[in-house]
Amino acid sequence: MARGVRGEGTAGRAGAPRLLDVAERAGVSLATASRSLRGRDGVSPEVAAQVRAVAAEMGYVANPHASTLAGGVTQVAGLVVYEIGDPYFSEIASGAVRVAAENGWTVQISHTAREPRAELAQIRLLRAHRVGAIVMAGSGYVDRADEEGAGRALLDYQSSGGRVAVIGRHHLRCDAVLPDNRAGGATLAEHLLALGHRRIAIAAGPARLTTIHDRLDGIHQALAERGLDPGAVPVEPGAFTREGGRDSTERILRDHPGTTAIIALNDAMATGVLSVLRERGIPVPGRVSVAGFDDIQVAQDLSPALTTVALPMADMGAAALEMVLRPRSARPRRKTTGHRLRVRDSTGPVPA
Repeated sequence: MARGVRGEGTAGRAGAPRLLDVAERAGVSLATASRSLRGRDGVSPEVAAQVRAVAAEMGYVANPHASTLAGGVTQVAGLVVYEIGDPYFSEIASGAVRVAAENGWTVQISHTAREPRAELAQIRLLRAHRVGAIVMAGSGYVDRADEEGAGRALLDYQSSGGRVAVIGRHHLRCDAVLPDNRAGGATLAEHLLALGHRRIAIAAGPARLTTIHDRLDGIHQALAERGLDPGAVPVEPGAFTREGGRDSTERILRDHPGTTAIIALNDAMATGVLSVLRERGIPVPGRVSVAGFDDIQVAQDLSPALTTVALPMADMGAAALEMVLRPRSARPRRKTTGHRLRVRDSTGPVPA
C-alpha cells in the first residue's frame, strides 16, 4: 500500500474537521466515532445519535476514498430499484436520500428492470464498490426460486458485516418495510362496491410479483365478503406501466364490454386505462369508474383526478435507510406502512 494513506477522516485538509476531532468533541473513542457514523454494530443508538449530531455541528465530511483504500466500507448506501423512471421508485428514493444526507451518507441508485439476474449482478457490483449498506425496493416473486440468488448474496453480505433492508419483500431474511398491499386492495374494492359496481375488471401487473398477488387477494377478499364470486372478475395482466395499462384496457373493453369499473393495480397502469377510455369517448366516471394504487404525485393532476390507495412512498424509503443505519437487531425488523383511500373524480356511482 502506498505510504501516507490513513483511515477515514484522520488526515483532512488544513482547517477541515477530522474524525479524530469529532471523537474528541463527542467524548468517545475514534473507533466508536467511526462505527457511529457508518451505522455499524457495537454502538448504542443514543451514542450514535450524539456522534452524528457533533459531526453535523462541526461540518465533518467523511472521505470515502481514503476509507476504501484503508480496507473499510464507504458511507454509501446502495439503493436497488426496478425502474428509477417509475414515480413509485423515485418517491421512495427521495425519502432514502433525505435520511442518508441527514446522517452524512450518500445513496448510489441502480435499477434492474424486474430481472432477477440483474438484481444479483447489482448486489455483487455494490459489494465490489464496498458500500456500507444495501436497500432493495420492489416486489418479491411468487416463485421463491426467482429471488434465491439475490437472497443468498444478501445473506452473505450481512454475514460479512453489511447492513440490508428491503421494501416490499416478505421472504428475504433481513429488515423489511412492507406496503399495505392486501388491505389496500380490499379498501379499493369496498369503495367501488359501495358505489354499486358489480361488473368490475382488473388491470393487473405481472402475475409473478407478490405485490400483484397481495393486491388481488385483498380485492378478492372484499368481493367474497359481499357474496360475490372473485373468480368471475376478469383479471388482465400487463406490464406495470402506462402501456401495460393501455393493453389491459383494450382487452377488457373487447372481452368484457359490460364493465362499469376498472381497478388498475398501480397508478402508472391507471394512466393508461384513462387514456384508452378518453380515446374511445367513454365518460369517466359516467360510464366507467377507474381506480389506481400508490398515489403517485401526478395522480391528483390527471383528468379526471384519480381515485387511488395512497402509500407513504417517501416514508418507506426513509424508514428503510433508518433501519440500515441503526445497530443490527437479533431478529429482522418488520415495519408495515398503513394506507389511505384518496377518493377523487375518477370514481362514481354505477351507471343507471
